[in-house]
Amino acid sequence: MLQPLSQSPKIDCDLHITLPTTQKLLPFLDSYWHEQVTTRGIDRLELTSDLSNIPAAVRPDWRGAIDLEQVQTKALDEMGTDIAICNCLYGSQAVYNQDLAAALCRATNDWLIAEWLNKDDRFRASIVIPWQSPELAAEEIERRAPDRRFVQVLMMALGEMPLGKRQMWPIYAAAEKHGLPIGIHAGTIYRSAPWTNGWPSYHIEDQVAQSVGFQTQLLSLISEGVFEKFPNLNVVLLESGVTWLPSFLWRIDKLWRGLRMEVPWLKCAPSETVRQRVRLTMQPFDGPNDPQIVRDMIDQIGEDMLLFSTDYPHWHFDGANFAPEGFGADLMNRLRTENPMNTYARLREV
Repeated sequence: MLQPLSQSPKIDCDLHITLPTTQKLLPFLDSYWHEQVTTRGIDRLELTSDLSNIPAAVRPDWRGAIDLEQVQTKALDEMGTDIAICNCLYGSQAVYNQDLAAALCRATNDWLIAEWLNKDDRFRASIVIPWQSPELAAEEIERRAPDRRFVQVLMMALGEMPLGKRQMWPIYAAAEKHGLPIGIHAGTIYRSAPWTNGWPSYHIEDQVAQSVGFQTQLLSLISEGVFEKFPNLNVVLLESGVTWLPSFLWRIDKLWRGLRMEVPWLKCAPSETVRQRVRLTMQPFDGPNDPQIVRDMIDQIGEDMLLFSTDYPHWHFDGANFAPEGFGADLMNRLRTENPMNTYARLREV
């Protein structure tokens, strides 16, 4: 049974749990997929990479095995975190075989329960889904939604198609039914180039292009009418950065005024829909060190739209100095408590 929380719990909305090897999923696969995965050597494939010792990916003081004790100490205790939403990025979302992808996602969610959620009441998690098949993804949401410790559905920013397309709507119907936000995390399944004009050469290009991926996916969700079709569905952009949003909202509103006959289902300005239904985690915070510029930017975005996150163990986070210049105590309290509680309905149940 979950323990009662304080009246003002401190919430981390993006903490990464890394599945160290595919072999860890074998106990959670049924007999058929256990045999398939071992016979075909999939258990020896690294569909996920353990980031714990990669200098380019992990803060120096957070390197080492990403095990339960380290996460409890570094990401929870030292940060004063009462609730952490665990996002497990795993390669099952890139597998071409939809049935295999579904089996691996089921196993991943069961592994999260056994190895993390059952061992510390402070953990919550996102449901990992095989979004290659929206029907199978909806089935996995239905299977795991009764466990109230799952508070979100996890997808990625760059995939096979724009997320607003009607083929994806079974996912949103299942998520809305159970009061689960859709979390869209930075990342790609590498089915196509992250740029429309081809493949970049360097990692820095891929990293910068992620924000463009978020913009196109958000634009797709708006234009295709997802927020109108599913009026109780919210979306959280995870690890998206934040500075791109004001200019994006200005541009889409301006063009909507001239082209809205093309999307008559949009009854209000897109910026209004975004401010009501979309939230962003604050890491990586890509603003300048000038507190006045940061305050102006926050005023443009809106204080209600930002959620506190550490992005543990990635290198984006500033450690103990997690409040950027211009973020006062009142704002940080809103980001760490009020905004997450308003975004994730299931966090209010305890």
